[in-house]
Amino acid sequence: MRRATLFLLVVTATWIVSQNHVCLAAEEVERLEPEMERLIPAGAIVERLAVGFSWAEGPVWDRQGRFLLFSDVVANAIFRWDDSSGVQEFLRPSGYTGSVPRYDFVGSNGLASDSRGRLLICQQGDRRIVRREADGSLTVLVSEYEVKLLNSPNELAVRANGDIYFTDPPYGLPLLDHDPQKELGFNGVYRLTPDGRLTLLTTLLSAPNGIAFSPDEKTLYISNSELRRPIWMAFDVRADGTISNGRIFADATGWDSSLLGVPDGIKVDTEGNLFTAGPGGILVFSPDGRLLGRVHTGEAANCAWGDDGSSLYITADSSLLRLKTGTRGYQVAPFRGKRPRWSSRHEK
Repeated sequence: MRRATLFLLVVTATWIVSQNHVCLAAEEVERLEPEMERLIPAGAIVERLAVGFSWAEGPVWDRQGRFLLFSDVVANAIFRWDDSSGVQEFLRPSGYTGSVPRYDFVGSNGLASDSRGRLLICQQGDRRIVRREADGSLTVLVSEYEVKLLNSPNELAVRANGDIYFTDPPYGLPLLDHDPQKELGFNGVYRLTPDGRLTLLTTLLSAPNGIAFSPDEKTLYISNSELRRPIWMAFDVRADGTISNGRIFADATGWDSSLLGVPDGIKVDTEGNLFTAGPGGILVFSPDGRLLGRVHTGEAANCAWGDDGSSLYITADSSLLRLKTGTRGYQVAPFRGKRPRWSSRHEK
């Protein structure tokens, strides 16, 4: 990561495909197992939709509005993209609302939608998770654990029952684990229920980052974005929502050091395959942990399903990319139980 000045080039997808898809075409997809041929068919094109971001992250597809939202962590902004309008600024500031100049990486990071389609935002600088209401106001869902400030919430995944699972590494703090502002002695993974109960699930990972559920919600996947221990872990999800039986799902230790990136954002398709940022770009793993292939994008941070569910949007360093796949992303069904009521503070 680096300090950078935001310069945003907004272009239509048609222009980008006609100009750039040759250099980001089918040869950029590495197929290691036969299944990859079906998941990403021959001739698939990686479209570069927009460039010039400082550090693009945390994409989410708005199914109601049919547009993509994504963070620029350094620019402290959330951007919107759709086919007709290209890129537009959606929210600024997005992750740090204070007036005192701070460390670069304080903007929003992971984004998600709740069961009612409202935007959930991991605010690294403000060290909390908020929900954006229809009127544009923000509801603070969580900012503390046992009266201590969270580190800097990074990524989140929402279960069908409305529970929010999130990772809390120290990346929003200038000195990371050694920062004097860090109040917790660990980097945790948590569950937040609709009634406001916060549960610490695990501290096994030194740098918990990406997080996603299997389609049946019986397995929780978490990435560890640390060069010394670049792994993805899988946990069983108990009936009460806690997790157990943590084990290494995949390990990038010893991989080609020229491949940029560490285990990061995770998304799952309807068959349970993992599409996850990692060394070299977007990696595709089968549910049993076999590496099926890789989409070479350079350093990628995250991805999200969009359009009809078969498009994979990728935030890759300074770029926003899109890849049409042969599969469909798993989407959490709308919550059908009693409407969640959050115990939280509300602010304009």
